[in-house]
Amino acid sequence: MPEGDFNPNSSGIAAPRVLLTDTNRWPSSARLAIGLSKAGCHVYGVCPRRGHPLQYTRVVEQTFPYSGIRPLESLVAAIEATQPHIIVPCDDRGVQHLHELHARSRSLRTSGTGVAELIEFSLGPPESFPVASNRCDLLRIAGEEGVRIPDTKLLNTADDLDSWQAGHDLPWVLKGDGTFGGRGVRIAHTAPEAKQCFSDITTLFKATRAIKRTIVNRDAFWLRPWWNNYRPAVIVQSHIKGRPANCAFVSWKGEVLGCIGVEVISSEGSTGPAVVVRVVDNPEMNSASERIARRLGQSGFYGLDFMIEEATGRAYLIEMNPRCTPLSHLQLGAGRDLVGALWAHLAGQPQPTTPPVTLNDLIAYFPQALTTKSEFLPAAYVDTPRDEPALVQDLLRPWPDRSLLYRVVSKLSSLATPATDRKTSKHGAPLA
Repeated sequence: MPEGDFNPNSSGIAAPRVLLTDTNRWPSSARLAIGLSKAGCHVYGVCPRRGHPLQYTRVVEQTFPYSGIRPLESLVAAIEATQPHIIVPCDDRGVQHLHELHARSRSLRTSGTGVAELIEFSLGPPESFPVASNRCDLLRIAGEEGVRIPDTKLLNTADDLDSWQAGHDLPWVLKGDGTFGGRGVRIAHTAPEAKQCFSDITTLFKATRAIKRTIVNRDAFWLRPWWNNYRPAVIVQSHIKGRPANCAFVSWKGEVLGCIGVEVISSEGSTGPAVVVRVVDNPEMNSASERIARRLGQSGFYGLDFMIEEATGRAYLIEMNPRCTPLSHLQLGAGRDLVGALWAHLAGQPQPTTPPVTLNDLIAYFPQALTTKSEFLPAAYVDTPRDEPALVQDLLRPWPDRSLLYRVVSKLSSLATPATDRKTSKHGAPLA
């Protein structure tokens, strides 16, 4: 642990140092930084050097470069410079990097041991790390805890779909580990289409796509998995007819400190992220977060994705995000203030009573709701960071969109792809 170690169950420390890690340029890390700073934390960030939202907030005290080629070295440099009390990953790749850094630090058994302890302190026991990054194992654990899940099967080859087909009606949902933002999710309406989806997912990190992502999207983090010949594990799930929902929670050593549940009203494509959500109190989702957090001993921010079955209203857990999500920074009153709950636990103080930012149960994410021109905007609370004008301007001009090459490639891709088949990124841009 860094200097200034504290026991969050005793006196704690008034102003914890928090290091945010983010390999993407999504709004959620900057929004979380604002919330943590307002709660009383010192906030630092490790992120891509250029065009990251964390660099446009006044609350982040210092940012450090996050290398797509040498990410573990980037994390170590940021940790040594800031001596954080806790690390909060803001994307899935960052979670995987922390898991890798923990394993490397443990194997060295020298000065790196303190880094390993810090990661365990931030995320929970290392035994839970493989489960957190493996969709199939997570759902198996959830099922053992009594959480309702769809039928799920790990696919070693495309031929495994033949045995699956015998007992499962179409459509099917295929998903790849190590993917996010809808990139590794496909809905197959025929058996041949499912095999093609399997091929698409397993070759996501091929050379041509890694080079395209690096040059056009300016995302060098795709080079490392390609170089390491990473092949994502793929699962197939029964399709639950209904509406998507999710919950964000913060926990400490398996105890849930706060939870926010929502149903998705509008999203970016059929498999893309939410744009407008409605806050709900769903006992099944709340119970799932408590059972999984307790089983895995989790610490930090997490998100669970569900489908609410149309015919029955039952909630089916479909996956977990082992990181903060767009809901994490929202302060929505008692039990729904995740940032305040974490600060209070770290500081060893009672959680302050913070009024909710809105009483409207319909919330539109900024800037996604604006850029997609959601029809629900007039009725929703638009979660705009008005106290951060530079951040507002940055989020309205997503980083890749500033490149002429990106705009040209996106336009050509849009013209070549039927509208119903387009998949979109967090900012509404066509995915690779």
